[in-house]
Amino acid sequence: MYLATTGRRDTPAPPRTGGAGRRVPGTVLALGTVSLVTDISSEMVTAVLPLYLVLGLGLSPLQFGFLDGLFNGATAIVRLVGGHAADRGHRHKRVAGTGYALSALSRLGLLLAGGATAGIAAALAADRVGKGIRTAPRDAMITLSSRPETLGRSFGVHRAMDTTGALLGPLAAFALLWATADAYDAVFVVSFCVGLLGVLLLVLYVPGHRPAPAARPAPRRREVFGALRDRGFRKILGAAALLGAATIGDAFVYLLLQQRLDLPIGWFPLLPLGAAACYLLLAVPAGRIADRVGRRLPFLHGHIALLGVYVVLLAPAGGPLPLLVVPVLVLLGVFYATTDGVLMALASPVLPADGRASGLALLQTGQALARMLAAAGFGAAWTVWGPGPALWAAASVLLAALAGGWTLLPRDPRAEDPAAPTTERPTA
Repeated sequence: MYLATTGRRDTPAPPRTGGAGRRVPGTVLALGTVSLVTDISSEMVTAVLPLYLVLGLGLSPLQFGFLDGLFNGATAIVRLVGGHAADRGHRHKRVAGTGYALSALSRLGLLLAGGATAGIAAALAADRVGKGIRTAPRDAMITLSSRPETLGRSFGVHRAMDTTGALLGPLAAFALLWATADAYDAVFVVSFCVGLLGVLLLVLYVPGHRPAPAARPAPRRREVFGALRDRGFRKILGAAALLGAATIGDAFVYLLLQQRLDLPIGWFPLLPLGAAACYLLLAVPAGRIADRVGRRLPFLHGHIALLGVYVVLLAPAGGPLPLLVVPVLVLLGVFYATTDGVLMALASPVLPADGRASGLALLQTGQALARMLAAAGFGAAWTVWGPGPALWAAASVLLAALAGGWTLLPRDPRAEDPAAPTTERPTA
């Protein structure tokens, strides 16, 4: 059943009395801990994988790029399967746990594959499939355990914890490589053990989700694309896809920085860490602001920050290095802090509780596919026109997408109605 609605979508929620409304639900903190541990595991591998495959095993950059792009694309599609499976029988925890376990086992697969390309490809596929399966059920559990008016804060806390793991993972990996004289197997073994710890934390501390008897919906056929029946959700999906099609991707931003400044290769891995640190610091404040002023405006302003990244990169060269690097990394952190979890918080309340995971999976898939097309288009434009004209084109497309997103994102209040009760809560 859809949530009842009153007022405007972007109307600030009225203040609550008492301390209960200000607390982050235990389920969110437990899921955040699981994500933190799992991201340490996954980012340990992600940080060293290009070095391992290209320098250690001799794969060409083209071969590595093909494998990585192929499996990232597959992740977007698998999300639909994970969301649909989670909604059937309210098996959010079970499906998410399957995804976390599959990703953990993929580290063992890398260890057992040795130098065999087929084995490496299978391990990478297992990791991406696991990530795709778990994302929508996990986000659905966050929404179903939180009050509608605090969804932004809940996602902000979760994303901050998740990003902490993303920061610690590469540091742990390079510390292991330094301590073991570049023994990549040691990284894979430790990553596997940390990944299993994440699965164990999920089993022990994340409550399963079951609807209250009074709120149990009448039996009906659930459809993967059932969320598209809702006009408000279609508008949110359209805006997210439109803006996603104007997002060129972090890798190109870092490559443009490296080219503009002629950074040493050794500095290149530190660029993502700088953006992630800004994201970590801003995720919770951005979520709180979104809960207070409405989630539509922060989501749009986040893309204005991304436009700022493009503008800084287009500025004439010259001046100290920090004058270019710091604004780009800060603006990129602002972009993710005000869009990633905020989009989930914006869309969740328009979705029925028993179709929440499927709807979020559909939204995430549409956005991911649009970003893939944007990256491919920017890469082609860079090859044909050069980086400068390609970036001007990207900035122009983003401006047009912002105008479209402003028009598309609905002011229908269902997505942010503070009066609408949360009908379902996870129970042990």
